Amino acid sequence: MQNSPRPRPRADGIDALRVALWLVCAGVVLLPLGAIVALATSGNHLPLLLSGDIAEAGLNSLVSASVSALGAVVIGTLLALLLDRSDLPGRRVLRLFALTPLLVPPFVGAISWIGIAGPTGPLNVAWTQWFGAPLWNIYGGDGVIFLLTVHSYPVVYIIVSAALRRIPSDLEQAARISGASAIRAVGSVTLPLLRPAMLSAFTLVAVGNLADFGIPSIIGLPERYVTLSTLIYRYIQSGTVESPLEVIATIGVVLLVVAAAAMVVDLLVSRSRWELDVSASAAQVLPLGGARIPLTLVAWGGVLAVTLLPVTALLSQALLPAPGVPLTLENLTLDNIVRATTMPATLTGAVNSVVLSVLAGLICGVLGLAIGTVVTRTSARSNAALKTVAMLPQAIPGLVIAVGWLIIAPSIGLFNTPWLILCAYVMAFVAIVVQAVSAPLRSTPMTAEEAARVSGASRLRALFDISWRMAVPAAISGATLVVLTAVRELTISVLLLAPGGQTLGVSIFSLQQAGAYNAASALSLIITLVGLAGLGLAARRAR
Repeated sequence: MQNSPRPRPRADGIDALRVALWLVCAGVVLLPLGAIVALATSGNHLPLLLSGDIAEAGLNSLVSASVSALGAVVIGTLLALLLDRSDLPGRRVLRLFALTPLLVPPFVGAISWIGIAGPTGPLNVAWTQWFGAPLWNIYGGDGVIFLLTVHSYPVVYIIVSAALRRIPSDLEQAARISGASAIRAVGSVTLPLLRPAMLSAFTLVAVGNLADFGIPSIIGLPERYVTLSTLIYRYIQSGTVESPLEVIATIGVVLLVVAAAAMVVDLLVSRSRWELDVSASAAQVLPLGGARIPLTLVAWGGVLAVTLLPVTALLSQALLPAPGVPLTLENLTLDNIVRATTMPATLTGAVNSVVLSVLAGLICGVLGLAIGTVVTRTSARSNAALKTVAMLPQAIPGLVIAVGWLIIAPSIGLFNTPWLILCAYVMAFVAIVVQAVSAPLRSTPMTAEEAARVSGASRLRALFDISWRMAVPAAISGATLVVLTAVRELTISVLLLAPGGQTLGVSIFSLQQAGAYNAASALSLIITLVGLAGLGLAARRAR
């Protein structure tokens, strides 16, 4: 008697959902990237990568991205140890101040620091009066590195702080009982366990800073410090090379390889992490001893300097009629604020930014929830590839993403429309929600889904009733972060600008480039205060 062949597993709703997600990712991510690769290979532009301009811009980008990432890791890790593991006074309030640069768009931060350390800023004016020469001109490569570091260390703090919470404080206490000092306990026990998180944070920040456009364009270009992002923008706007889109696509392919390499490094690091059992007892803070007062002064002074000084500079620039005018009572005016808030371009930009960012948040929230849940809570050979495709745009410069959509825009009927910006937003920011959803689900046991399956539920029903509902709060948080990120975005919006599609970021950038520095500061001040108010409300609700 012959054995009957084993029947194939029947496709169910999860398989159909996975296919649908692949189709969406193919249209939103792979199609623009494929257009870049196809355009780059249509001509031999590789020799141009070694030419003077591109080689210099590539070296500047590499130096600024790596040095700023290293500085951000050092600052973010020290803050995580001080705020989450020590008896530093006022840790909760200082934590809110330390996260403030995350809410300020980098190009707004650049504008504010020009008012502090620019050639006519109070720092250099006062130093020149006292010592006959300016202290430090923020324009140039060192200013770019400084501001990239300031706007990146909160990301490192968040990553390292999350890893620090998973390290039982019992290990440090055991080292203290064995006779080690607090610093020795942290150096010999805590820091080695934090190395994977620190390396992941370095990779993420370095790739992100490699793609930044606002800071290099405002701080670097006046001193002819050109990075790849500003060079790409110049090629698009001025056409100083033949076939600029093809040249940019070639640069984009190189950056895609860098992004893929960074993701591989992060994957290898994540596999090498140690999983520790979290202690059931409350985390014990380490006493700083005699260093408590000096560290308190340094931490509070440094954090307040990089948070309150820029806001103060924006306020003074917004209330003065022109740069270089002395800050006196008779020189104060509200004309810049009135002008910035009543210009038709500003009102249009505000409406467009809100509509596009909210729509991007909703789409990324639903799509990221589905992708994050499927790749985390189901088993399939294609899960890793699906997550990689969804996460890849996070490591790609925004200008390259914009070029991809610019290439395919005529074919899909979205050329010169604001909806092209929305498509690019979804591609660039869906990884935020995928990451937000995957993290909590990865650490949650599968017992609830297994119980639902035993009770007769299908795989799709168990996934929806258990995993999706558990992940909804994380998806909402991720979608909110998408909205906050998109509403202040500049890089993509400035290249895909369509008639009537100007955003707030483009409005500020246009004012700055037109020489209306005080009006740009006024609008930047309003955006900064709104972001700080949002942080205060979030902190109040978290109590």
